[in-house]
Amino acid sequence: LKTRLAAAASACRQNTVKHLEACSQLHTTMSAARAGRALGRAMGDAKGGGDGRFFSTTKKGETGELRAELQSASKDKKIDAVKKVIANMTVGKDVSMLFPDVLNCIQTSNIELKKLVYLYLMNYAKSNPDLALLAVNTFVKDAADPNPLVRALAIRTMGCIRVERITEYLCEPLEKCLDDTDPYVRKTAAVCVAKLHDIAPDLVADRGFVEKVRDLVSDPNPTVVANAVATLTEISESRDDGDALGMSNARLQKLLAALNECTEWGQVSILDALAKYVPSEAKDAERIIERVAPRLQHANAAVVLGAVKVILEYMHATLDPESDLSKGYRKKLAPPLVTLVNTAEPEMCYVALRNIALIVQRDKRVLEAEIRVFFCKYNDPLYVKLEKLEIMIRIVSEKNVDQVLLEFKEYAQEVDIDFVRRAIKAIGRCAIKLERAAQRCVNVLLELIKTRVNYVVQAGVVVVKDIFRKYPNKYEAIIGALCENLDNLDEPEAKEAMIWIIGEYADAIENADELLAQFLENFSEEEHLVKCQIVTSTVKLFLKQPTVGQAQDMVQKVLGLATECADDPDLRDRGFVYWRLLSENPEAAKAIVLGPKPPIEDDTAKLDPQTLDALLAQLGTLSSVYHKPAEAFVVADTAGPGEAVLEEPNDDFDDFDDGPAADAGGGGGASTKSTAPFSGSVRDNDRTNSTPSNKRAASPFVTQAVSVRQPAHLAVWYHVAFRGPLRRSGGANASVPSKVTAWRASGTTSATVTSASRFTKNLCAAASSRTSSTCGSAWPGAKSVNCKSAGSVGAWKLDRRNAPTDVPGDAQSVSAPRSVENAAKAPGSR
Repeated sequence: LKTRLAAAASACRQNTVKHLEACSQLHTTMSAARAGRALGRAMGDAKGGGDGRFFSTTKKGETGELRAELQSASKDKKIDAVKKVIANMTVGKDVSMLFPDVLNCIQTSNIELKKLVYLYLMNYAKSNPDLALLAVNTFVKDAADPNPLVRALAIRTMGCIRVERITEYLCEPLEKCLDDTDPYVRKTAAVCVAKLHDIAPDLVADRGFVEKVRDLVSDPNPTVVANAVATLTEISESRDDGDALGMSNARLQKLLAALNECTEWGQVSILDALAKYVPSEAKDAERIIERVAPRLQHANAAVVLGAVKVILEYMHATLDPESDLSKGYRKKLAPPLVTLVNTAEPEMCYVALRNIALIVQRDKRVLEAEIRVFFCKYNDPLYVKLEKLEIMIRIVSEKNVDQVLLEFKEYAQEVDIDFVRRAIKAIGRCAIKLERAAQRCVNVLLELIKTRVNYVVQAGVVVVKDIFRKYPNKYEAIIGALCENLDNLDEPEAKEAMIWIIGEYADAIENADELLAQFLENFSEEEHLVKCQIVTSTVKLFLKQPTVGQAQDMVQKVLGLATECADDPDLRDRGFVYWRLLSENPEAAKAIVLGPKPPIEDDTAKLDPQTLDALLAQLGTLSSVYHKPAEAFVVADTAGPGEAVLEEPNDDFDDFDDGPAADAGGGGGASTKSTAPFSGSVRDNDRTNSTPSNKRAASPFVTQAVSVRQPAHLAVWYHVAFRGPLRRSGGANASVPSKVTAWRASGTTSATVTSASRFTKNLCAAASSRTSSTCGSAWPGAKSVNCKSAGSVGAWKLDRRNAPTDVPGDAQSVSAPRSVENAAKAPGSR
C-alpha cells in the first residue's frame, strides 16, 4: 500500500509540474487577450452586441479573413472589419499589413466608418508614409465637405499624421478652415496650427498662420478663443517669443469675457495666458483680479491653481504686497487651498501640497493662520505626511510654535521609524529657524531623549549637534543626558554627532577622555565619517586639555592608527596634517582646529528667487510637483522630421576627457564616433599646439601631439580623435580625452594625455624626441624643461633637501622653482 501511495504521489507531482509549465507558457500568450477582453467589457457586453465583441475573439491567423471583410461590398461588414482591426491595434497587435485594405475604405460617406479609418491612419501613417500620401486627396476633399464634423475630422487627422510630405498639402485646407463659418471647425483648425508648428515652424511663419490664430482671440465663440490662446501659448514657448499672443486692451477684455463661458480646460489656458501678462498699472491688475477671483471657487483644481497663479503674480509684480488690498487677496486665497488639501484622494492632496509649498515660500502669510490644516492624520500616506511636515516648518512662527511642537512630539512617538526621524529633525529645524523658541525645542528634544527609545535617541543626538552649531555654548545642560545614552548609539551618523559634541565641549565634560576612549576601542571597524570625527575630536581634546587624563596617549594612538593602519586616503591625510601641525606649531593647530565655525543656517528656503519665480509661473504643472523647471526633465526634440536625434556623448569613461574632437579626416570637421583600429603618423601641416592650462578650451583644429600628465606606465592608451571606445592596431582598448587625430602606440604600454604641446614624433612612454615640456614630467632627450612645481619630474627630482640628479644630458636649459635650493645645471647646459 505504501509503495502504491508513493508512486501515485510521484505521478501527481509530475503532472502538477507539467501543468504549471503549461500555464506559464500560456500566461504570456493570454495577457494581451485578457487586456483586450477587459477593454471589451468596458466598451460593452460581447453577448449584448456592443463593441466589446470585437475584443473577445480568440481566432488565430485571421488576417486573411479581415482583408476579405474589408474588401466586402457590404457597408456593415466593412465597419465591423475596421472595428476588429482597431481592436487588434488597441491590444498591441501589429495590423500594419492591412494598411492598403483599410485605406481603400476611406472613400465613404458613412461618418462612423470614416472616423475609424482616420484613427487607423493616425497610428500607422508614419510606418507607411508613401501609402499615406494616397489619402491626401480624400483629406482635401473632406476639408471642403458641407458637414462641419467631416471638415473638422479631416483637418484634425491631417494635423495628427506627422509625415512631412503631407504638411505641404495641409496648408491650403487649414487656411480655409481658420476662416470657416462653423466655430467647431475653427477651434479644431486653431489646435491644428500648433501641431503644424511642431512639425514645420518655418512653414507656419511663412504662411501667416500665427497672425490668423491671433485674430481668432477676438472670435465671438469662447471655445475658439480658448483654443487660439492655447495654440499661441504653445508656439510662444517653443520659439521663446513672450508676446506671441499680442496682448492688447481689446484682446484682454475678450479673454476676460470668454473666461466665464468656455470649458474648464479652456479656462486653464486663458488663466495661464493672463499670468504671463503683467499689467502696467495697479488699477488694471485690480480689475483683472476681480474678474479672476470667482475661479477660486471652481470644482476643477487646475482652474483653482490657475487663478491662484494669476493673483500671486499680480500681487508681487504690480501691487504692493504690504497693502491692505493684498491682505484681502491673501484671505481669499486661503480657503480654496485648504479645500484642495482636505480632498479625499491622497494623490490629489500630495499634488496640492507640492504647489502650496511653493506658494508659502513666496508668501507664508497666505496660510499662516491655517497651520492646523497641515497636521497629519493617522491614515495619511507617508509621502503626504512628509510634505505636511515641510509646509509646517515653512509657516511656523513664534505665535504658533507651541502647538506645532506639541504636534511634532506626538509624531515622534509613532511606530513609523522614518516618520519619527523626520519629526525629530523638524523640531531641530524649528529651533534653528526661531531663536526665541529654541529653548522650548530643546526641552521637547530632552523629553524625547529621556524615553531611551533607540532610534529616537539617535535622531535626537544628530539634531542637538546642529543646535549646538547654531547656538554655541548655550544649551550645555543637555550634554549630560546625551552622555548617558552612549550605549544606545549604533548608527554612524549618531556616533559622529556624539563624538563631535564630546570634542567640541571637551573642557566642559569631566570625563571626555574616557568617553572618547569607548569609541576608540573599535576604531578599525567604524565607518569613514566616524573615524574622521574620532581623529578630529581627539585632537580637540588634546589642544583643550593636554595634561588631563589620557589625552596625550590617546592623540598619539589615534594619529598612529590613522596614518599607519588606515587604508582610507582621506583619513590618512587628515592624520598627517594634524600630526605635523601638532609637532611644528601647536598654536597654529589651535587657531585652525579650534577656530570659529560657520553657523548652520535655516534651510527652509531651499529655492533661489529666480527658480522660485520660474516654478510659480508654472503652478499647476509637473514643474510645480517636481520643484524643477520644465527644461530640467523635459527633453525637446529639436531635430526635424526624418532627421536623427544625436545623443550627447557619454562623459563617464575618463576624468581626463576633453570635448568632442575633430574628425580623423583632419581639419575642423564634425565630431564623429568610431570603433575602427586607428594607427598612423602625425602630419607636418597639422596644428602642433593647444592651450595646456585649459583642456576644455582646446582648439577644434587637429593637434599634432599632446603632453603627458602621468609618465608612469598605465594600462590604457587615451586618445582624442573619437569619443568613446577605440581599438588600436595592437588590440588594446583606448578612450578619447583630448584633441589629437594621429598617434601610434608602438613600443609603449600606455599614456594619459590631457593637453597639447610641441612634439616632433608620436607620443610614447619615453618621448625621446620631445622638444619642450610645460608640465611636471620630463624624459631623457628633452632639450628644455620648465618645471613649474618641485616634485618628481620624470627621471630627476627636485625638492628642498635634494639637489637635482639625472638631469637629461642634452638639455639646453633647466629652470627650477625659486623654492628649490641648490638646483645644479645639467652637464653641458646653458
